[in-house]
Amino acid sequence: MVVGQEAHPGAGAGTTPPEFRDAVATMHGARLRPEIFCEEMPAPQRIAPYASALSADVTVDDTDLGTGRIILLHDPAGNDAWDGTFRCVAYARAEIDLELITDPMLAAVGWSWLTEALDAHGASYVASSGTVTRVATESFGGMADEGGTAQIEIRASWTPVAPDDAPDLAPLDLAPHVEAWGELLCTAVGLPPVPEGVAVMPSRRGQRGSGH
Repeated sequence: MVVGQEAHPGAGAGTTPPEFRDAVATMHGARLRPEIFCEEMPAPQRIAPYASALSADVTVDDTDLGTGRIILLHDPAGNDAWDGTFRCVAYARAEIDLELITDPMLAAVGWSWLTEALDAHGASYVASSGTVTRVATESFGGMADEGGTAQIEIRASWTPVAPDDAPDLAPLDLAPHVEAWGELLCTAVGLPPVPEGVAVMPSRRGQRGSGH
């Protein structure tokens, strides 16, 4: 998996803080399911001095079922809204059954997919926030035969922190956070969880790029 990093114009690669470079490097270690095709994408340059971004699609039988992105932001000076110097910003969108769109619990369940994935992967975090949106589309006239469609969109951000048992001076490990985001995408599209005890072996498709 290729992970890029960007800084504000004029910052220069040589001025990239080592803690950010180390955190980005840990993103290379994220192990994603073979249904996920993950690649580098341009990172936003106006939210924080340093940023790295990934995009992903979940594909089953050559059909794209969901898409998402995750961005790592870093501000060495700290950010009161983040409660730290790093921030993860994630997005996930998936097709869902039209009947689910009226379920009053859908939004709460969608949010729980993220928090449960973070917890399951041991991703320590604070100051989480986000929204869950459900969208229904109906077709009329000449497109009436296409029927309706429904989607769920999850937008979230959280501040990654080192676990209590992490060694002193160890780089902030973002792999569990990326893996949790990948699990969120798979859960949202309805893929069954990987059975306990079965190792996730990413396909080459999900590891495309020059990072190897």
